[in-house]
Amino acid sequence: MNIAYIGLGSNLGESRNVLQQALANLAAHPSIHKLEYSRFYRSSPVDASGPDYVNAVARLETPLASLELLHLLQGIENRYGRERPYVNAPRTLDLDILLFNEEINHSAELTLPHPRMHERAFVLLPLQELAPGIVLAQGTLGTLLEQCKDQGIELL
Repeated sequence: MNIAYIGLGSNLGESRNVLQQALANLAAHPSIHKLEYSRFYRSSPVDASGPDYVNAVARLETPLASLELLHLLQGIENRYGRERPYVNAPRTLDLDILLFNEEINHSAELTLPHPRMHERAFVLLPLQELAPGIVLAQGTLGTLLEQCKDQGIELL
């Protein structure tokens, strides 16, 4: 089984409900096992404009390869009306693979680990809740969170 950490976010529509439904969709999928997720957080957009986001991180086990999981996540995003009109556009649902085992991938379709996760409090804080011992190439979650302390985030 592969272990993956998924970042979830939404800032259009009923964001909390969308995240809850997306998690239910993941839990119901036959290739997703042992789904756990953090509490939900409200965060200000980073490098973007628009309404605040609702964010969480999920941990799951799957026999799927990383690209297969990516395609599954994109299918769920599409069910919730995800559009990509421009980079960092507001979204109904965003599901990003943050970590997949210890895989490193730099393809046109998927970059692992997620290239900006270490700069995002909305990823680091819920990830720390699920897996406080994870150390990224850039440092510990606590150290990285300290570097992001100017980003607005609060527990919902």
